[in-house]
Amino acid sequence: MRSLVFLAMLPLSACVVAPVAVERPAPVAASSSVPPGMQYLYGSGEASAISVQAWRSLVGYVVGQVRARPADSVVLAEGATLAAPRFVPCGNKPFAAVFDVDETVLLNLGFESNEAAHPQPYDEKRWQAWERSSAGHVLPVPGAAMALGALRGFGVTVIFNTNRSAANAAYTEAALNGAGLGPARHGETLFLSGDDATGGRKDGRRARIASRYCVVAMGGDQLGDFSDLFNAGLSPAARRAAVQAAPIATKWGAGWFVLPNPVYGTALKGTPDDIFPADKRWTPEENR
Repeated sequence: MRSLVFLAMLPLSACVVAPVAVERPAPVAASSSVPPGMQYLYGSGEASAISVQAWRSLVGYVVGQVRARPADSVVLAEGATLAAPRFVPCGNKPFAAVFDVDETVLLNLGFESNEAAHPQPYDEKRWQAWERSSAGHVLPVPGAAMALGALRGFGVTVIFNTNRSAANAAYTEAALNGAGLGPARHGETLFLSGDDATGGRKDGRRARIASRYCVVAMGGDQLGDFSDLFNAGLSPAARRAAVQAAPIATKWGAGWFVLPNPVYGTALKGTPDDIFPADKRWTPEENR
């Protein structure tokens, strides 16, 4: 078994997968503007560094957990709350780590380049078309392929839990496997929306996975990748408070790992009153 020292000494270049030579969509026209969130996530060195940092931290944490054999997984047990969390026991189950797909392990460059060139409200039909044709138009998140390979090398099964459609399972398998992130096999290492009656909620799928595995880490770009409780009608302020409150706060970087995504998702909501506390606002003196 490789040591933590080896992992700590991995050069940054080892964490970034070189793009595979595949056919790409035509580039966005030079006159097209790119939204700031896309510039950051898909184009900046800063976002790449954060991703590599998260994946390296995750691997180091998982190695320690495998060696220690934890009593509990990092999946919330049925009936648990954010204020009083309980976790599914591990017993002697084999180890696994569970990850969201989009903007967690895969960067949807093809879809988002089209969004930048032709901005429009979200259209489910358009997204389904993307799911069926995304293979070859995606890249792995920086650090992800190295990390998933390292986890498998330590005997940890890598499982994907995504809200992509079960009707498009073969296409999602192709996208993940083609990007060097697999093996992804529907019903074994890939779980999708439509696999149970909960639709876009993930707790049912997480429970199914945790019944078979000791889940030692989860990764995602949205809070729903860790528990559906975060999306149970909470306001932006309540969600922000929930992630900082004990004992949930102790899970970040210690079983639960978040990747950056300023482009879309449940994080992108809130009025000025939700975001900026009244007692922290400031106005320049000349504008008072």
